[in-house]
Amino acid sequence: MEELDLAGLVRRIRAGDAVAWAALTARYTNLLWSVARGLGMGDADAADAVQTAWLRLVEKIDDIRDPDRLGSWLATVVRRECHNIRRRAARVEPGEPDGPDGWESIGAVTDPLDDRLLRDERDAALWRAFAGLRPDCQRLLRVLMADPQPSYAEVSAALDMAIGSIGPTRQRCLACLRGLLDENLFEPPPNAKHSGQGARGR
Repeated sequence: MEELDLAGLVRRIRAGDAVAWAALTARYTNLLWSVARGLGMGDADAADAVQTAWLRLVEKIDDIRDPDRLGSWLATVVRRECHNIRRRAARVEPGEPDGPDGWESIGAVTDPLDDRLLRDERDAALWRAFAGLRPDCQRLLRVLMADPQPSYAEVSAALDMAIGSIGPTRQRCLACLRGLLDENLFEPPPNAKHSGQGARGR
């Protein structure tokens, strides 16, 4: 099934090929979860957003005209559904934050990725540095790290971001991450004061 391009997968899915559907979902599931996680969704809400995207695709599978844009379309559906979930939650529980930094921050979100990063001190330092990035950098790097690696068109759709700005922004975010890694090479003592964080404006 790997030798088939997107157009071939779509043709087989239209014909009812379950193996083709499995191949397509395997291709994009990590990207879609990265989009949802980057928008601060917890496990249940992220799963709902991703499932909604797949349901929309089932409904629209016969209408697809450009299979190469499928990843971008799916990412857009997940992004919009995440915003819809937030709006619905706000109507049910007005004013109740999801965490200390609100929903824009993903530093408070824990998932299997976080658990793996925290297995040893090197990875813990990387995660501390990542959590110190601005939310927009966190979202961008999470999506770019999806496996398989998304195209810039898919990243653009996932984050509602101009394609031309992705590369330069990625470089700035990575430079910032490297700087934070240098700062966090050694974890400060538990009683140490973090007076410098506010001065840096992060």
